[in-house]
Amino acid sequence: MSSSLKIGLMGYGFAGATFHAPVIEHCGRASVAAIATGQPDKARADYPNARIVADIDALLALADIECVVIATPNDTHFDLARRALEAGKHVVVDKPVTLTAADARTLADLAQSKGLLFAPFHNRRWDGDFLTVRELIASGELGRITHFESHFDRFRPGIRQRWREEASRGGGLLLDLGPHLIDQALTLFGAPETVYASVKAYRDNASAPDYAHLLLGYANHEVVLHASALTAIVAPRFTIHGTRGSYVKHGLDTQEDQLKAGLRPGDAGFGSGNQAGTLRVLEGEQEVERDLPTRDGVYVEFYRALAASIRDGAPFPVSAQDAVDVMTIIELAARSDTEGVRLPFRRGA
Repeated sequence: MSSSLKIGLMGYGFAGATFHAPVIEHCGRASVAAIATGQPDKARADYPNARIVADIDALLALADIECVVIATPNDTHFDLARRALEAGKHVVVDKPVTLTAADARTLADLAQSKGLLFAPFHNRRWDGDFLTVRELIASGELGRITHFESHFDRFRPGIRQRWREEASRGGGLLLDLGPHLIDQALTLFGAPETVYASVKAYRDNASAPDYAHLLLGYANHEVVLHASALTAIVAPRFTIHGTRGSYVKHGLDTQEDQLKAGLRPGDAGFGSGNQAGTLRVLEGEQEVERDLPTRDGVYVEFYRALAASIRDGAPFPVSAQDAVDVMTIIELAARSDTEGVRLPFRRGA
């Protein structure tokens, strides 16, 4: 096996410290070789072997850094990613990769021209429940899918003073949770024909959307994607109906809470403990209901795949085009809400 992929982490706030650094460090094929942050003491305490630098210029000056992971506020993503690509570094960008589809396309084209990898951090493809859903749909046990519904609901009635709540900085649920919901749908079903959406700010004094309800139209089924900050009793995480049965799954993947609590990939129980789903299907002429165990989540597979792509030339499962498609749908959703119409999806539009 090739040596560890040296990754430079740009940003050490919540995303960098929780979702990126520990997963990189424990994936087995990469290491946090450098961190650019305004919180040097925390970064140094957590990763004593990493070089701690002040900013993107110092990070890009490190010749041995092969890939830069950008985990900074949303409105900084485009400029930082562009600079990293121009410096000859592979780039991973936390979601949303940019604030516009045009900017995402610019970065994708720049990366292609330089023979570099540019990827959105769509880690929730490796949620245990999504892995289970993907296998279930592929198995055909539900028959032809007629309805797919995916919720990411929370109850956060108060507005915190942070950039994630500011529309001017790319805050709000459409750009925060929308990329995960949309990417999972595109992974399962490919590009939709149409997009229709309601995107609102319902909380008192909210400036950024805290409610997003998207309908992705396909020829033979419709996909419902929903995120809300005002849901005290949450709906199922997934609801799927098909010509031979249905599946319902409650509860979120456990990895986020485990990472917040200090558990790390490789620790006993990491990724496990996901609630089982309920499957009701035809067996012969009889309807049979049973629990369907949920797979363990494996966020480390994102960074293992990244190392395999950069070092071994293996195809990377999350493409630059995926980033552009997600941002295109987010823009269509916002426009659909404004105009009150269903809009066609066109790749690259």
